[in-house]
Amino acid sequence: MDIQKRIAEILAREAAAISAVKVTPAFEEAVLALRDCKSKVLTTGMGKAGHIARKFAATLCSTGTPAAFIHPGEAAHGDLGLVAPDDCIVAFSTSGKTNEVIEMLELGRRLGLKTIIGITSHPDSRLRELSDIILDMGIIEEPCPLGLTPSATIAVMLAISDGLALALMELKKITRHDYGLRHHGGYLGRKARIDNV
Repeated sequence: MDIQKRIAEILAREAAAISAVKVTPAFEEAVLALRDCKSKVLTTGMGKAGHIARKFAATLCSTGTPAAFIHPGEAAHGDLGLVAPDDCIVAFSTSGKTNEVIEMLELGRRLGLKTIIGITSHPDSRLRELSDIILDMGIIEEPCPLGLTPSATIAVMLAISDGLALALMELKKITRHDYGLRHHGGYLGRKARIDNV
């Protein structure tokens, strides 16, 4: 196997999957819903999608939107108590059929979840039925030789979440100073301070 050629092919296929996402009016609806959320923004997902959801919450926090990740497995053991009336949640699930995510969203509705934004691929899923806004990832073929390892789908999830976070940040007119107040440590914190001198 030509390793360099294979890696280049994988990167190209992941980039193509991101480029193929159709940015519809639902994306604008999602950003406006996050902006207008009267309570906090929650994110959720299971497995690798959960890692993207956790990263999305962290990006939202550092760009001026308070957010928290709720693990769907732990939600069944008390963490559902994090849900409050008027919260918005962004749920990541390629299949849209992950039991723990679906159960958490169904129960979260009873606790007052205002808006559910679903990020998913499969056209036949319970997540689509539960969501107020659907961000469609499209049908994605994984570059994994087995067709199983989620890499292109996770790249698409990450790109969509970054698009939401950065558009929301711009809409809220977050400045370098605002950013520095929330991200005062490390290289970015130093850069924000220097830029504000």
